[in-house]
Amino acid sequence: MDINPEPPRHPEPFTLAIDVGGTRLKAGLLDANGELVAPPNRVETPARPTPQIVVETLVQLATPLGHFDRISVGFPGVVRRGQVLTAPNLGTDDWRHFPLVASLTDKLGKPARMLNDSEVQGLGVIAGKGLECVITLGTGMGFSLFQDGHPAPHLELSQHPIRKGKTYDQYIGTAAYQDIGRKRWNRRVRRALDCIDTLVGYETLYIGGGNAKHLTLDLAPNIKVVSNEAGITGGVRLWDHRLDSVFSNAV
Repeated sequence: MDINPEPPRHPEPFTLAIDVGGTRLKAGLLDANGELVAPPNRVETPARPTPQIVVETLVQLATPLGHFDRISVGFPGVVRRGQVLTAPNLGTDDWRHFPLVASLTDKLGKPARMLNDSEVQGLGVIAGKGLECVITLGTGMGFSLFQDGHPAPHLELSQHPIRKGKTYDQYIGTAAYQDIGRKRWNRRVRRALDCIDTLVGYETLYIGGGNAKHLTLDLAPNIKVVSNEAGITGGVRLWDHRLDSVFSNAV
C-alpha cells in the first residue's frame, strides 16, 4: 500500500482568469473544472490605470502562475468583440476601443475571451435555470442578466440614474459607502434592490462584490449573497461551448 500517494493532478486545460476592477486587479489559474490551482495574485489597481499600464500589470500577475492554455477576462464596463467601449471606473477616454483581448493574446501568446466582470461573476454562481440576475457591489455596481444560463445582452445599469440624478454607481458604490456609512448605505441598497426587482422580475438574484460583506438587510429567499471569488472562478465558463456564439464575432 502506497502510504504517500501523489496528490491528484488538476485536469487540463488551464485557464488564466483575470478580474479587472476599479480597486484591484486579480489573476488566477483555473483547472478544467473551474477549481483554483493556487490562490490568485492581486494588486491594487494603478493610480493612473491606462490600458498600457494595466496590461503590463496583468502580465506581471500572470507570469508567476505557470502554464495556461487560454485567457478569460472580466472587465468593468461595456465590452464588445474583444474591445473595451466604456470603463467608468478606469477612465473611458483612455480605454475607448482599446483591443484588450488582442493585446493580452499578443503579450501572453494564448487565445483570450472577455465579458463584463459582472457577467463573469454570474457565470461562476448561477444555476442555469430561469431568469437569473447578478449584481456586484464594489467600486461601482455591476449588473448582468441570464436566461437559462445564457448571458442576455449587456445592460450598463450602473450608469443609469436611480435617485436625484445619481447613478447606481454613485448611489451605492464604495465612495457612497465611505461617505454615508453602513446604515444609510444599506437603506440605499434596499432601494436599489426594489428598483431592480421591479425592472427585471428575476427568479433569483445573486449579490457579489467586495462590499457585499457590509450588507445587513433581511433578504428574500430568492436573493443570495455569493463569494467574490466567483469573479475569478467564473472565468472557466467563458470557454464553455454553449457560449461559443457569444464570441463568434470576437477578434
